[in-house]
Amino acid sequence: MNASPFPVAFVTGAARGIGLAIARWFFQHGYRVAVIDNDAPTLTATEATLRADLGPQADRLLVIHGDVSVPQQVTDAVQRVEQAFGRLDALVNNAGVATFKPIGDTGFDEWRWVMATNLDGPFLMVQACAPLMLASGGGAVVNIASISGLRASTLRVAYGTSKAALIHLTKQQAVEYGNAGIRVNAIAPGPVETEMAKKVHTPAIRADYHDTIPLARYGSLEEIASATGFLCSPQASYINGQVLAVDGGFDAAGVGLPTLRQPAP
Repeated sequence: MNASPFPVAFVTGAARGIGLAIARWFFQHGYRVAVIDNDAPTLTATEATLRADLGPQADRLLVIHGDVSVPQQVTDAVQRVEQAFGRLDALVNNAGVATFKPIGDTGFDEWRWVMATNLDGPFLMVQACAPLMLASGGGAVVNIASISGLRASTLRVAYGTSKAALIHLTKQQAVEYGNAGIRVNAIAPGPVETEMAKKVHTPAIRADYHDTIPLARYGSLEEIASATGFLCSPQASYINGQVLAVDGGFDAAGVGLPTLRQPAP
């Protein structure tokens, strides 16, 4: 075991997008970072980029190819983090998958695939990481949920339900682990400028979001990462069991009609 003088963060689903942005935030704030993803080719490319960026400090990175929905792979991954860094201060459960279909067209195998990653994964990760966190005095967990876990929408029966369940799991974890010194909170991102969103959101969809979100835009990867990092930081030391919607006011707007919304004087 190599006890690290730096705080250590573990980010799941970090080969791209929000997870990668969160990993970068931790590096920028002095952490050593373990990342895990089940997309081996993308993870390999990301590792090369991160190591080049870190240069002589590349030993601050640990890359693990694994699936957070598989209990043994989670156990093995946490053991590798302990062996490499000797401690764990922050865990971000970002790994997630989605299928967007009407309820009647969603197969049970698809339902279980979404639940396995989006809900089972954070359950398994916190269960496995908690002892290592507690051994070094406690820590913080952030579960990346979604605005779809706060408000229902079409074509999201599996995804939305998994994220709503993750929000409640966050509260369960916060109540139980808070007593031991681990804070657990959730981020609920609204629409974010990810590569996938750029590919699958049509101009009509983007226009609808811009009309519905009070800030009239998508969020950035860096905005989600900053909110996540804050919840893991000492500045959030009395925040536990909360859900922070980082959504430009999307949830607050409810079903308000954009045509009736007037600019502030």
